[in-house]
Amino acid sequence: MDRLPKIGLPIIVGIIILIVLVSKSIVRVGPGEGGVLFRPASGGVVTDKTYGEGWHIVAPWNDMLIHKVRQQSISDEMNVLSVNGLEVKVNGTIWFEPEYKNLGLLIKTKGEEYILELLDPAINAAARSVVGRYTPEQLYSSKRDVIEQEILDVVQKELAGQYLNVKRVLVEDVKLPTTIKDAIESKLKQEQQSLEYEFKLVTAQKEAEKVRIEAQGKADANKILSASLTDKILQDKGIEATLKLSESPNSKVVVVGSGDAGLPLILGNN
Repeated sequence: MDRLPKIGLPIIVGIIILIVLVSKSIVRVGPGEGGVLFRPASGGVVTDKTYGEGWHIVAPWNDMLIHKVRQQSISDEMNVLSVNGLEVKVNGTIWFEPEYKNLGLLIKTKGEEYILELLDPAINAAARSVVGRYTPEQLYSSKRDVIEQEILDVVQKELAGQYLNVKRVLVEDVKLPTTIKDAIESKLKQEQQSLEYEFKLVTAQKEAEKVRIEAQGKADANKILSASLTDKILQDKGIEATLKLSESPNSKVVVVGSGDAGLPLILGNN
């Protein structure tokens, strides 16, 4: 009876050790992640294979380094100088993803903190280089799309061949000193008012031209009509009008002599 506890204790310890070894040997790689095997005793990071989603068994003396391989984004605020030396704050977001098949090479060459060691410095350098080409007014108003594309081009060139792909750069906000911002907004407002005034002036000029053309047309028509009317035509028109009036059932027609130019006169009605 006294021997049972002595025999049972090593068994219990062995079971515990076995459970620890099994739990350490089974590794789960989650959705959107990739795993890289790290062998401390035989070569370090394995660079020729990336483990996909699911359960994997590894030797308990090795480690599985797990990182996201889907598209990710980071946002940052950077202090940069414009072309005239004015400090501005640029808020931006960057979308990126590691190269799945080269995840081991990325970690081996740049470390597990590759975002801090590789991506952040490249973005900051690109932002300073690009923003430094523009004035505060251009940064604030009309150059956002161009700046985004230029930063993206610089970052992609800088990271070429380093196993990290930058997909898109978005400049969300450009913060200028209050005095500069107010001056730019005032200038933009004045330009807008000037454009509105020019539009109204052009509209008024077009309307005046329209009225002038219509008046000229009427004057030309009257001139042509006056030139075409002869005494004979006027007399015929007068006779036609008199005949139409005489045919009215509500009129009593009395013809007395003739009017001017030999036209008959109609007198009287009911």
